[in-house]
Amino acid sequence: MSPNSTVHNQTRHWQALDAAHHIHPFSDTAALGKEGVRVITSAKGIYLTDSEGKRLLDGMAGLWCVQLGYGNDELAEAGAKALHELPYYNHFFKTSNPYTIDLAAKLAQLLPQGLERIMFANSGSEANDSALKLIRYYWNLQGKPKKKIHLSRELAYHGVTMAAASLSGLTPMHPQFDLPLPGFEKVPTVYWYGAKAHGYGDITPDDFGTLIAQKLEEKILALGPEHVASFSAEPIHGAGGLIFPPATYWPAVQEICRKYDVLLHVDEVITGFGRTGNWFGSHTYGIRPDIMTMAKGLSSGYQPISAVALGPRMGDAIANANEELVHGYTYSGHPVACAVALKNLEIMERERIPEVVGKDTGPYLHAKLREALGDHVLVGEIRGAGLLAAIELVDDKAERRFFPEIGDTGTICRNHCFKEGLVMRAIRDTMVLSPPLTITRPEIDELVRLARRCIDLTARDLGRL
Repeated sequence: MSPNSTVHNQTRHWQALDAAHHIHPFSDTAALGKEGVRVITSAKGIYLTDSEGKRLLDGMAGLWCVQLGYGNDELAEAGAKALHELPYYNHFFKTSNPYTIDLAAKLAQLLPQGLERIMFANSGSEANDSALKLIRYYWNLQGKPKKKIHLSRELAYHGVTMAAASLSGLTPMHPQFDLPLPGFEKVPTVYWYGAKAHGYGDITPDDFGTLIAQKLEEKILALGPEHVASFSAEPIHGAGGLIFPPATYWPAVQEICRKYDVLLHVDEVITGFGRTGNWFGSHTYGIRPDIMTMAKGLSSGYQPISAVALGPRMGDAIANANEELVHGYTYSGHPVACAVALKNLEIMERERIPEVVGKDTGPYLHAKLREALGDHVLVGEIRGAGLLAAIELVDDKAERRFFPEIGDTGTICRNHCFKEGLVMRAIRDTMVLSPPLTITRPEIDELVRLARRCIDLTARDLGRL
């Protein structure tokens, strides 16, 4: 038997076991079982290798999270050291450990001013679920138990727990689970490129930002400010399609939240830890949250860990409540995860990763994308910040008109990407990039070349080339 046959047989064996025993997230399990999964066996830098030996440039940093790339020895060694010293202990029994203490203190240094009290969890979904509970608890402590409605935006993604999925504005997540729960309301989002298609006409981005902020105010007034607990939003929509706010939006939103005494919850699960060219998206957009959630890039994805940071208003009230806080997880502040996260932040500081992204590789990526794709027949808009980029594929550039079957074109392009050796995500018909923050200029050149080829192949399939 040839080596290639042996490799292929091993792949088929893994595919059969996966089909028999593994339920995948966000997948049609039956269809995937028949097709056979892609089995990733190793990774280094910005590249993945599958069980057939095919190499893929990971333009999505896993799921927006592998900031320092794959195979970082320092992160692996930090985890191994902690596993030997303290593989686990909890924080329930009036107990802590050096890794968790040091990580909480380090985050307080890096976060926007005032966010100094930290609660740990294990995923972005858990962090956002915890944030909603803490918001409700805060208002109960303030003697305002009627403030229970959580506002969020259409196309928002905040996670998959019952509460986090209810907070999310991606409606296909709801019907299977009889969601959303009561107490969750939505407002429009600042998708300027889609404004014309959705009846707003040829409004400017700045005017659109102001208008959509006003929609938030109108919703608060319609519900009654005495009933509205919080407004939750990502600085930049992630899984909703990488939608970037006009300059007028966040200042207006913050003023509205202050005016009506609505807590501002900022979800930095995707935008945190250098992704936008600053430590946090809140730094990029001048946002001062009452409560912030984070995950993903906190450990570069090497360990599952997330956190909730409280500003002084919430933090002081909860820390001085003089009663037991009946919330937490078995693995909250897991010492190994915290050790890896600490090393991750140390490396990012030492190598000035946010600064490099903001001043060098981020601008370079956006310039190269515009150079390669700005005049492409399918590309309506290229938008981005830091090492986040979106390429909007459209039916008509001049009219900003989307394809009639939303998502079909994006799926065609995504499939070409995998065949050509590039991981580029399709969200509706928007192609999304979020590569590791360690990507170099020559690697960006390769990424852009592959993206252009895959979009060309998509245009050919559609009869546009």
